[in-house]
Formats: sequence, structure tokens, C-alpha cells
Amino acid sequence: MTNPEASNWNLPNVLTALRIVMVPFFGWTLLHDGGDSVLWRAVAFALFVGAMITDKIDGDIARKRNLVTNFGKIADPIADKAITGMAFIGLSVVGDIWWWVTIVVLLREWSVTLLRLSILRQVVVAAAQSGKVKTVLQAIALSTLCLPLRQVSGEPWETLGEILFYLAQVMLAGAVAMTLWSGYEFFRDVWRQRGNIRQSAGR
Repeated sequence: MTNPEASNWNLPNVLTALRIVMVPFFGWTLLHDGGDSVLWRAVAFALFVGAMITDKIDGDIARKRNLVTNFGKIADPIADKAITGMAFIGLSVVGDIWWWVTIVVLLREWSVTLLRLSILRQVVVAAAQSGKVKTVLQAIALSTLCLPLRQVSGEPWETLGEILFYLAQVMLAGAVAMTLWSGYEFFRDVWRQRGNIRQSAGR
């Protein structure tokens, strides 16, 4: 629950704001030199992993210390979708993810986020297990694909890079499947709850 007494100037919100500020820098490192720079791809990997870690940390701190604020409830999902969205778009630009995958995932992610932030103030839909699995699969797949897996030269690094690249693609396929399934569950639960509210109001 939101704590009306908690100041917006708290550690979880600062970490959330830093993730938002990090997005353009992450995008620049990922796309530097057309995505072929081993050094900057490694930096992009570090930034993305750092963003995922702080996403987990700020949520845990906010709940543990009762620092949940309205700003945090709005900014946190935006920061999460911004950094993952930048990863999807950047990796599509450099040719590591098909564009149709990026479009499908981003349409689902932002439609769910915007719905949560708008008409769902009276409708609470708990995070489903499928959504948590989706988040983990996305984080692993995207962070791995940020690495310079196909930019390294010399054995055994080239072979290892190819293996990790295709393993990440398998993980990404699982993430896309869970993205679509969790999206279906979300909209289904919203429809059911809104129907129950209308029925209760008509009594």
C-alpha cells in the first residue's frame, strides 16, 4: 500500500530515477559503432544488469521500509519498461532480435503498464506467477544478448559466443511466450473484476 507520509525523496525512488536517466546512456553504449564494439557491448551488458539489480533492490527496500509512494508506483514500471524497451529496440537495430518480436512485446508491455496506471485505480490485479517468470526470462535473455557474443574473434570465444547467442534466443522465445500468456491472464482478470464491480454496483 502507498504510505502517504513517505517522502518522494527516498532511496527506492532515487534508484528508480537513476534507472530512467540510465536509459539513453545504455542505448548509446549498445548501439555504439553499430553494435560491433566489444568494449561498449560489455558496458551495455553491465548497465543493463545494474538496472535489473536496482529494480529488485528498490522494490524490496520500499516494501520493507514502508516507503511505497505514488511517485514510485508510477515511475518504477515506467523505468522497467523503458530499459527493457531500449534493449529490445537496440538489439533489433543491430540485428540480434527480429523486429516483429520487439513490436509484439512492447505493445503488450506498454498496454498493460498504461492500463495499470489509468483505469485500474479501483481494480487491483495481483502480479501473476507467469508475469514473474516472463520478467526473469526477459532479463536473462536480454542481458546475454547485450554481450558481444558474435563480435569476439578467435577460438574458443567464437564458438562459445555462438552457443550463448542461440541459448539466449531460446530463452527469448520462452520470454515472448510468457509475455503473451501473462498479458492474456492480465486482461482476463481485469475483465472479470470489472464485471464483478458492475454487478455489485447494480445490486
